[in-house]
Amino acid sequence: MSLFDVLGFRWDRSAMPTFVPSHSLDRVCFRFHKMLPEFVWDASVLEGNPFTFPEVKTLLDGVTVGGRKIFDQEQVLNLAESSKRLLAMVKGGEFSLSKPAFTELNGIVVRREALEWGVFRGEGQEKNYTPDVGLGEHGRYTPLPTLPGAPELNRVFHEGVAALQECEPFERATAFFLFGALQQFFFDGNKRTSRFMMNGILMSHGIDAISVPAAKAQEFNEKMVRFYLSKDATEMMAFLAGCHPEAEAILPSIE
Repeated sequence: MSLFDVLGFRWDRSAMPTFVPSHSLDRVCFRFHKMLPEFVWDASVLEGNPFTFPEVKTLLDGVTVGGRKIFDQEQVLNLAESSKRLLAMVKGGEFSLSKPAFTELNGIVVRREALEWGVFRGEGQEKNYTPDVGLGEHGRYTPLPTLPGAPELNRVFHEGVAALQECEPFERATAFFLFGALQQFFFDGNKRTSRFMMNGILMSHGIDAISVPAAKAQEFNEKMVRFYLSKDATEMMAFLAGCHPEAEAILPSIE
């Protein structure tokens, strides 16, 4: 089967960047650590979390923020903890594009927020419920059904990861994010967890991590809806390239 058949979507491979700046592992990890409050805030805004950037920084400094819901506070803290765990995995050479890394990060990202966390749909207590993705006026997108033991989700995941090995790191990383978002391996936190995996791939190859700026949240959501409807990732991949901190160097290499 072709790469596109395995993943469940397609994109214009000729439109991928031909040049992506790379650095030392220490350098990209230092940047991620330094930018962690911004990364956490950006990710929280994409989830509709009301915490402001100063409030996120206050919370990450260990000080609670008055007047905020516990749910919203925990979501921010989970994002911070999963960011730190990803950084430790990359720095320690532990990160890989694998199910153990994927499920471990999901177990932190949506801890106490989702129906279940840290397991594929069907591998935990819940065996039947299949979540879907709201697409606004376009209805809803329904992924593969939840089945006991998640046989289909595991097959799709392992075949997808194997197929992605033919891609260069930037293409592999952005494609994996969209793969995780489309297939909905977990009950919740699929986009968040898959973005962490995307950044794990990038940083492991000396490429700076990508954060979708809070100011682009609406644009991100609109493009994701079009992706779910069309199963064409070209637009989203270009958008993610544009969110990269060295976008000016990457985008001119796209013909």
